[in-house]
Amino acid sequence: MNRDVTLHDVAQAAGVSLATASRVLNGSSRKVADSYKERVRMAAATLGYTPNLSAQATARGTSTMVALLVADIADPYFGQVASGVVRAADEAGLVVTIAITERDPARELEMVRALKGQRPQAIILSASRMQGQDSQALRAELQGVTSRGGRVVVLGECDDICRGVQLANRAGARELGRRMAQLGYDRALVIGAVPGMIASDDRVAGFTDGFRAGGGIDVTVRPGRFTRESGEQDMATVLREGLEPGTLVFGVNDVVAIGASAAIRAAGREVGFDVPVCGFDDIPTSQDVTPALTTYHLPLVEAGYQAMRAALEGDWSPGPPLLGEVVVRESTPGL
Repeated sequence: MNRDVTLHDVAQAAGVSLATASRVLNGSSRKVADSYKERVRMAAATLGYTPNLSAQATARGTSTMVALLVADIADPYFGQVASGVVRAADEAGLVVTIAITERDPARELEMVRALKGQRPQAIILSASRMQGQDSQALRAELQGVTSRGGRVVVLGECDDICRGVQLANRAGARELGRRMAQLGYDRALVIGAVPGMIASDDRVAGFTDGFRAGGGIDVTVRPGRFTRESGEQDMATVLREGLEPGTLVFGVNDVVAIGASAAIRAAGREVGFDVPVCGFDDIPTSQDVTPALTTYHLPLVEAGYQAMRAALEGDWSPGPPLLGEVVVRESTPGL
């Protein structure tokens, strides 16, 4: 029934012109007398009229929608970021649309192109950013968003077309590496690294620097993916090939480390005393696995909240990277 009610019906019931009804209900900046506003809104409520969001976006130049791009909604990392974004959006009366890039630069580009046509008030990029030619094409699309009055916010480094909320990926990984070396580990294996992925590159470089600065001797990096499956498969392969006793395994994020822990248990070995494991992010699951996972805690909910605030505030300036802390748990008992 409601789908059949048109703006013309509302205008007729309110006794105003179609243009006046549109200005009231579709968010035009042109002024309408309060008496007309009340009549139009009452008629719309009585008839059950649902505003046309596309028309509103056209009238305003932007919509009340904010688009959040994440790599994988099943990954708790992005769930925490989304929680912060949604909380800030609710406070501002905005709606958040979530698009999933699957860590595919081509898909990320396609998503931005599709969302741009909906004239979102802002696009927040929380997906795993890659370097390369696709990033240049993405930049051109994001310029199209800003040229229409929208804002672009990136979790990470940005340039002149966007606002950035930085996480301490490199600094945090450096501190984690240093602490692990101080626990007595002198050899480390990094798994789940994705060459060319900015967050991965920063974490690998930071951990390697910190581990060596803390007294560690050898760091080996094994490329993979930012997924639990990758961590489990890579760890199983390493165990079959042979892992030197006492080698610390660093998963570039917690889900990779949790996957690696599953492979260690499946091989009949004990996580911690047989094969020490640490991760990065401190997702809630890292405390629930047995043994609990040593990791670096990132303030992900706060990062999402700050990203939404960056999208909304007119006078905004970037702050320093959001720091966290190393959390040592039972998965790294030390030597």
